[in-house]
Amino acid sequence: MAANIKNTLVDLFENSVERYNSKTFMLEKKGKDWLETTYAQTKEQVLRFGAGLVELGVRPKDNMALLSEGRNSWIIGELAMFYAGAVNVPLSVKLEEKNDLMFRLQHSDSKYIMVSASQLPKIRAIKNDLPELKAIIVFDELEEYLDKEISMSDVCRMGDELLKRDLNGFLSIGQSLRNDDIATITYTSGTTADPKGIMLSHRNYTANVEQSLTLTNVQENWRTLIILPLDHCFAHVVGFYIFMHRGAAIATVQTGRTPMETLKNIPVNLKEIQPDMLLSVPALAKSFKKAIEGGIKAKGPKVEKLFNFALKVSYKYNKEGWNKGTGGTFVLKPLVSLFDMILFSNIRKSFCENLKFFIGGGALLDRDLQDFYYAIGIPMFQGYGLSEATPVISSNTPEVHKFGSSGVLVKPLEIAIKDSEGRNLPKGEQGEIVIKGENVMLGYWKNEISTQDTVKDGWLYTGDLGLIDNDGYLVVLGRFKSLLIGSDGEKYSPEGIEEAIVSHSPFIDQIMLYNNQSAYTTALIVPNMENLKRRCKGDWSSRETKIEAIRMIQNSINEFKGKGDQAGKFPERWLPTTFAVLDEPFSERNQMINSTMKMVRPKIEKHYKERIERLYTAEGKNVTDDRNINSLG
Repeated sequence: MAANIKNTLVDLFENSVERYNSKTFMLEKKGKDWLETTYAQTKEQVLRFGAGLVELGVRPKDNMALLSEGRNSWIIGELAMFYAGAVNVPLSVKLEEKNDLMFRLQHSDSKYIMVSASQLPKIRAIKNDLPELKAIIVFDELEEYLDKEISMSDVCRMGDELLKRDLNGFLSIGQSLRNDDIATITYTSGTTADPKGIMLSHRNYTANVEQSLTLTNVQENWRTLIILPLDHCFAHVVGFYIFMHRGAAIATVQTGRTPMETLKNIPVNLKEIQPDMLLSVPALAKSFKKAIEGGIKAKGPKVEKLFNFALKVSYKYNKEGWNKGTGGTFVLKPLVSLFDMILFSNIRKSFCENLKFFIGGGALLDRDLQDFYYAIGIPMFQGYGLSEATPVISSNTPEVHKFGSSGVLVKPLEIAIKDSEGRNLPKGEQGEIVIKGENVMLGYWKNEISTQDTVKDGWLYTGDLGLIDNDGYLVVLGRFKSLLIGSDGEKYSPEGIEEAIVSHSPFIDQIMLYNNQSAYTTALIVPNMENLKRRCKGDWSSRETKIEAIRMIQNSINEFKGKGDQAGKFPERWLPTTFAVLDEPFSERNQMINSTMKMVRPKIEKHYKERIERLYTAEGKNVTDDRNINSLG
């Protein structure tokens, strides 16, 4: 679509309502029942709420924060903001009020906050520190509302009055929006300094919807269950707006009383909704895989042995996906079909019978996960993107896929792979991924310096390391700016190595590699204490038992060296020679993990500076030194 044609998110929504008026758009579970809301009913609710916002005092270009679990009100709330001409500042429910949440609300100049009842205490605790705050709109009905608080239902009733009095005047606000108007300010997770507010325009969103649909064709009769938080840019575009554009239906996970209860609702909701496509991230994919394997194991050793053999045969036949059955492996097809009929089809029925495929938002989705899900007939296709690109840049799809890659580019989109001097590199060579298209952000809110560093002449410098292979697939290798450097100046990315080690070792929960022009690579390791204690035979309080546990951790790493099962996956010089065992995990609480579950390397390196330096001494090189033993408790 030409850039000069008006195409805002209000336009996208109204076109969908016109085309799919009576079709179901949203599904939400109340008690034991799933309630369906059509496109027409959604618009009615959006107009009431949007008009109420105007009556409340919201004006065009006002910034409004939204803090809630995924639910109908989240979707209706965002669309209502747009009809009032406002900008959404979506916030993660994982944010804590005294640090990250406070910063975002103050920095964004948010004048209004939409919030669910469960998240309201966070806002109440800090609202006196928000002098710009005019009103807090609560999605749920409460027995008591405090200063500045008002219920969503009361705002909607206010909207009814405006709609009766001046419908056309109200509608003109949403229609006055232009492509380059800011739709959302989405904050980064703050892996280096303070989080940055990514300004995404209405056209950024509608362009990325169009681009994404060049990769896969979402059908009108499809459903999805949005597992990821709606403030997550990937869920926002692919789970919400693409399905809206196609006239498909979206369901949200039933919110529990606690985050753990919500998590337990996911497998139940999956069976009830029977989605056709799911968005996932590596952590969820691993959880589903573990549940499937647990179910197989419960059926006894014979079934488990047959299942593992069936997987091996399928892996051999499937290869990298695009080349399955080639090189003589076509002879395995009858056996693969048999295993699918007697084993894998039953797994799909017990897990999610209608599910056609996953799309994984993580750039470094473990190859083993891809092999596993492809084998059982629910492919997990790896995609790549970032919020600054609204977010989709590339993806594997049912039609075109190659394991180990991040797929093919959306269209239209320009891409370049550049070295550290800014020179373009040819196919096959690693460098920074740089893109140009209508999905590139407007810039960072109130941060012109970072904007100029990131967007140059319309090109977005992603900060990610990658290459275009000879078949035209994008391969993402890690962070361009977090490369490790060996003593010989060789640069290499740690993320893929870390992901592989954690995936293959039951004794390592988290690992961060380190090398800054040193003679060897080292690692900080958060152990899985439960598995170590279960496997060790002796008394856990004894020094000998803890040495045995450390040897188990070391053996996990050694699997990638010499004649180990995983040997050859990475050059041995990139693997840790020694490691420090840590006594606390990297977490959001200690700010060593960001809200997208990525390690904040600078903070970890700074906090453990002394431990890292010790690893390059004779004492520290010994993995069974006292520091490691004492870290095991």
